[in-house]
Amino acid sequence: MKTSHTPKLRATAAAFTLTLALTGAAVLAGCSKNEPASLQPIEISRDTSCSLDGMTLMDYPGPKAQMQYDHGEPDFFCDTVEMFSIYLKPEQQQRVRAVFVQDMAQADWNNPVGHWIDAKTAFYVAGSKRLGSMGPTLASFASEADAGKFAAKEGGKVYRFDQITPDMVVLDGGVLKDQKM
Repeated sequence: MKTSHTPKLRATAAAFTLTLALTGAAVLAGCSKNEPASLQPIEISRDTSCSLDGMTLMDYPGPKAQMQYDHGEPDFFCDTVEMFSIYLKPEQQQRVRAVFVQDMAQADWNNPVGHWIDAKTAFYVAGSKRLGSMGPTLASFASEADAGKFAAKEGGKVYRFDQITPDMVVLDGGVLKDQKM
């Protein structure tokens, strides 16, 4: 009696082909993903200068900011107002991948180093008595409670990232009445 292995062989070949096809699809899907890896903030040093005016960040009080892009070097700002003024401009051409500010509940106001947080999840206090490098600033905080405590002590109003508008961050004497630029 002659036994045929053909049906068994066909089933094995079909299973192998299906496995190969699924593996190939998974590899191709992984290669085609355009999701960038999450970026980390870059710590400032004595040599880090503001992308707008060349001021050395560590020479001035108040919260600092940085923007990282798809291509090219990151921009650093000696004040959160400067960062927002650039970020909110319609002519901003580079794709911003990450924006970081400092948590001023943790950082020393007069010597802010470290304590970087995602700017888009931060809370901001506008209109306080505390001044940044460019005068009135937007104090940044990781938590709404810390921002509220700061506002109660120093004055001002708490905002979320998406509530900051271009007219709040004018550098030429607008709402903040900043005459230094």
